[in-house]
Amino acid sequence: MTKFIDFTNPKEAQNWVIVNDTVMGGRSQATVEAQADMLIFSGDLSLQNNGGFASTRRVYNGVTWDSHKPFEIKLLGDGRNYQFRFRTNRNVDGVAYVANFKTEKNQTQTMRFKLSEFTPQFRGRLVRSAEKLDFANIAQMGFMLADKREGGFMLKVLSISQVVDSQ
Repeated sequence: MTKFIDFTNPKEAQNWVIVNDTVMGGRSQATVEAQADMLIFSGDLSLQNNGGFASTRRVYNGVTWDSHKPFEIKLLGDGRNYQFRFRTNRNVDGVAYVANFKTEKNQTQTMRFKLSEFTPQFRGRLVRSAEKLDFANIAQMGFMLADKREGGFMLKVLSISQVVDSQ
């Protein structure tokens, strides 16, 4: 059995929200849309006014991910470094569990993320006192670009899944 997010449903994009550095006075811009069976997270990263991040996230209702199975993401990147992020609550701010990944420009990639690859962070700083991440407690998931490089970006997410054995 596989648990996944279905980007073939055009309404899926409505579940994703944008949170950029504009919440702190920055000038980055981003959009998220479902198109051609994928989620497209794109925009322009700006370092003006102490900015420097663009993100999108999805809040969950009633989805339970398996604690011990890795996540698999199929994507088409732009050569930039992104973060795959989880939160265990529905808050806008607070601790996020972060795994960094580098995309290859115009190359479809499949990436796997194990529990051990996520570090608890708050505004880019390690949080040593954070509770240990358990995939079963995920309330939000998302992507962030904060690579300190101004300019346009586009991350095309073809699928997010978790293979769960039926044994």
